[in-house]
Amino acid sequence: MKRIVLFAGTTEGRKLCEFFINNGQPVEACVATEYGEIVLPQSDDLKIHVGRMNHEAMIEFLTSISCDLVIDATHPYAVDVTQNIKKAAKACNIRYERVIRDSYEEDLENRDDQIIFVNTLEEAVEYLNHVEGNVLITTGSKVLEPYCKVKDFEDRLTFRMLPTVEAMEACVKYGIKAKKVIGMQGPFSEEMNYLMLKELDATYLVTKESGSIGGFYEKIAATRRAGARLLVIRRPDVEQGMTVEELQRSMTSYLDNKGGCK
Repeated sequence: MKRIVLFAGTTEGRKLCEFFINNGQPVEACVATEYGEIVLPQSDDLKIHVGRMNHEAMIEFLTSISCDLVIDATHPYAVDVTQNIKKAAKACNIRYERVIRDSYEEDLENRDDQIIFVNTLEEAVEYLNHVEGNVLITTGSKVLEPYCKVKDFEDRLTFRMLPTVEAMEACVKYGIKAKKVIGMQGPFSEEMNYLMLKELDATYLVTKESGSIGGFYEKIAATRRAGARLLVIRRPDVEQGMTVEELQRSMTSYLDNKGGCK
C-alpha cells in the first residue's frame, strides 16, 4: 500500500480525499486550521493533521511517515505554501503533483467592461481609492490590512469571510465593525451574491480569480444583474499541474499499477 500525503484546505482537497477513500487508498491530509479539518470526510482511511507548517516542518513530517507521493491541493493564491511543499517534496525525493484550477481570465479581460483585472491587492486598493460607492470584499480574512488604506473603508467596505475565530479576531485587530462583516461559508449562488450586493447598495465586488469551484461565475452573473462591477485580483502565476479530474485519472492508473487499491 502506497503512502500518500495530501495538502488540502480547498474544495479540490476534499474531492481528492473522497476519491482516495472510495478507492480504498489510505491518505494523510494536512490542513492549516480546524475549519479545514471539519470540511473533510470522516473515514478510517483518512488521517488528518492540523496546523501550519513551514518548509523545515514539512520536511520533518514527510520524512517521519516515509510517504511515496505528495499532492498539493492548496489554494491557487497560497504561493508561499505551494513553494514550501514543492521544495520539501524535492528535498525528500518524493513525487510531487500540483492540483490547479482552470483560469478564464483571457476570455473575459478584453470583452467585458464590467470586469476589471488588477495584478495585486495593493492595486485593487489603489483602484478603490479612485472610485465611489460601497464595496463587497470577498478575498478572505488573511488580507485585511491593505483595505484599511481605502478611503472611508469603515463605512464603504463590507467583508464576507468564513466565520472562524481567526477571521473575527483579524476584523477586531484592523478596526472593522461587526456590522461590516458577513460570516458565511461559500461558495455562493448567483442569487445570494445578487441579494447581498443589492442589500449593501454595492457598486463593486472584489474577488480573486477562483475559477468555477470558487463560485467565480456566480459572482460575474450577480454583479451584472445588480449593475455593479467585478474587481478581480489576478492569480500570482501561471501554474503547471493537473485539474482534479486529470489527477483522478492519473491516480487510478497509479494505484492500480502500484498496488494502492484493495
